[in-house]
Order: sequence, then structure tokens, then C-alpha cells
Amino acid sequence: MKNHLWDLAHIAHVELFTPKLEASTRFFTDIMGMSISAVKGDSVYLRAYDDYEHHTLKLTAHKHAGMKHFAWRAKSPEALQRRVAALQKSGYGMGWNNGDMGHGPAYEYHSPSGHLTEIYFETEKYKSGAADTSALKNTASKFPARGINVRRIDHLNLFAKDVRAFRDFQLNNLGGILTETIVDNLEDLNPKAVWFMVNSKSYDLAVTEDYLGMNDRFHHVTYAVNSREEVLIAADICLENGIFIETGPHKHTIQQTFFLYVYEPGGNRIEIANTTARLIVDPDYETVVWTLEERKKGQAWGLATVPSFHTKGTPMPEELD
Repeated sequence: MKNHLWDLAHIAHVELFTPKLEASTRFFTDIMGMSISAVKGDSVYLRAYDDYEHHTLKLTAHKHAGMKHFAWRAKSPEALQRRVAALQKSGYGMGWNNGDMGHGPAYEYHSPSGHLTEIYFETEKYKSGAADTSALKNTASKFPARGINVRRIDHLNLFAKDVRAFRDFQLNNLGGILTETIVDNLEDLNPKAVWFMVNSKSYDLAVTEDYLGMNDRFHHVTYAVNSREEVLIAADICLENGIFIETGPHKHTIQQTFFLYVYEPGGNRIEIANTTARLIVDPDYETVVWTLEERKKGQAWGLATVPSFHTKGTPMPEELD
């Protein structure tokens, strides 16, 4: 039985660039049903109603869409120091920052794909007030009854030119389990996509091959709702409000999540999903391997994966000229 590294708790937050800060903020508050935790300079900090931290999403004004950074929370101060030591030895470490609103000092690094990432432990847990305290003491704040009513951040998906390099870097330095992967074929096992689990949830991070051969691009961030029915309602809400739906609602073959992909006004892809289909509690779990040939069958009920799913990421090449 392989000894896995279990020092990461979960995806903590994502910072997205947007050229339309006001419109993007309205999307996440009015359409997604999230709340603003703080506003500082050209950035807006937001959380879903059952996110326990100060924020899980930071929107920052910028000339184009994309991701500035994402963060992991470590399981303990000791776990943080172990991962920092590994990152420093890896050659990808950058150093400590003083933290941001809602969390303490964080160690920054670049992944092999160029994505800026940080890891921290000290955090500010959200304290609800008279207006948003839930009747259910085990919920971080009350159900917003607004828009899609997303519950919590769920996972992040990134594009990478070299998926194998990212996979090996993640497992060797940050840890977790590779729960599922897509490979060229069963002989070469060259990874085209990978899904990483760091807790009992079947994945917090996915990395897929960038068909444009680029690095440092954002694919999507996912917020979870309570049921599949709410994903269907989310599609109606997006339709009624002129939000572009890329694909879905439908069921993924991999990880079995029920999904809807849309684009927020700033140009970033957002997924609304019911992600409770799979929990992994098997202590000697073995990675599920899919071939490209198997994936040609499409999603679980036959819906073809739209071509833009492999090429559309932020920023796009023309935005970098």
C-alpha cells in the first residue's frame, strides 16, 4: 500500500481577473447568489453561503480575463511547513508573502504549467451577523434565496501544456491521490487529463491538456449546489438573464458530477454542479484510467464534449498580443 501525502485540506480560494469588474460582481452576487465579504482597491472578495472562510473568490480588475492565483489551505501549521520544505527543494518555490484579507502568511510557488499558487494555514473564519445567521447552527450563514444559491466552492480546473509534469509535481510535492486520469492509450499511459483528491471529496483540482499548447491558462472554477434539480434551475436562471451557456446541464462520465458550464461577463468559464455523487473512502484506492478512445463516447448519457472545452481558456492568445 502506497503512503500518500495528506497535508492539504482543500482548495481555499481563486483570484480571477476580469475586464468588467462591476458586471462580474453582479453576476456572482445576483446570479450565483454569493455575498461580498470585502472590497479593497480594484478587488472584490466573495463567498458562497456555506463557505467557512472569509472568501473563496477574489475578483480583480484587469485588461483581460484569467486567473491570477489560487490557494490551498494546509491541514495544520506543521503540514504547511512540510509542504513548504518540499516546494523549496523542488525549484518551483518563490517565497512567503504577508497574506491577504482573510488569511495569514502564505508561501507562493509556480507549478510547472506556470500557474501562481499559494499555500497557507492561518485563516479568518466567517462570522455571520444578525442578517445572515442560519437557523441551522452547522451552516456558515443563512441560505441566501437569491439566484442560483451556490453553497460552496468545490474544485478548480486548469489548462497545462505538459500534464505529466504537473501530475508528478503535484503528487511529489503537494500530495493527495490521483483519482482519475485520461491517457493516450493503455500502453503509453501518457496523461491528457488528471484529477487530484486531497480529502474524501473525489477531487479538488483537475488539470487538462491545453490543445493550443499554452501554459498558465484558467479553465474553470466550480461552485456546488445542493441537488441536480438546482443545476437545472440554474440553467433557466442563466437563460433568463442572458448568460451564455457553453454546455449542459448533463452528467460527466468522469467523477459523475452533474454540470452546467457558463461564462461570466468578464469572460471566465464557471461551472455550477452537484458534486456529491462520489466520495472516496477506500484507503488503498486505485486510480481509474480512461483512454481517449473511451472518452470519444462523450459524457455519461452521450452528450459530446464541445470543442471549445479543449481550446477556450483565459486568457486567449489574441488577448496577450
